[in-house]
Amino acid sequence: MECSNTWLIIGKVTGVHGLKGNLKVWSWAQSPATFTQGLAVILKDEDTPLDTGREYIILGTGKYKKGVLLALEGVTTREASEALVGKLVLVDKTNLPDLDEDTWYWQDLIGLTVVDTCEGELGEVTHLFPTGADDILVVMDQTSQNKQEILIPMNAVFIKEINLETGVIKTELPEGFITD
Repeated sequence: MECSNTWLIIGKVTGVHGLKGNLKVWSWAQSPATFTQGLAVILKDEDTPLDTGREYIILGTGKYKKGVLLALEGVTTREASEALVGKLVLVDKTNLPDLDEDTWYWQDLIGLTVVDTCEGELGEVTHLFPTGADDILVVMDQTSQNKQEILIPMNAVFIKEINLETGVIKTELPEGFITD
């Protein structure tokens, strides 16, 4: 199965659990309930863009620290599961519930242009990462001589509008937020 733009990265295999092929997965999904029995997932290499991955069916799930445990169809030994460590876990967005208003998939924000009300165009979102409070947008400022990263909390105090159609995120950052 080929990964199209409807496939969403929802986690990464970080290790194995036990002898029967269970995988430890660091989840980027808002809820562990995203990983449901019978759901088709694709596991693929993060560093190999042309890798289309391989499809698996989730046979069982469980909680594990800040992630989930997955039992996948066809992965029944520790050796088989060890071969999957480091792979990204993708799911077809069409199999997920509709998003609430003012929520987005991280993947859909990557590549958007960030424009501040005072500073103008800041750069492009390269990735995001979670923190204990707000997720953080990482914006690469291509206009400065140093090509600096700007870290912007995903909080209504800073993010004023996200428009996927125009590809623009509008911000209102306080004076002095961006330093050279």
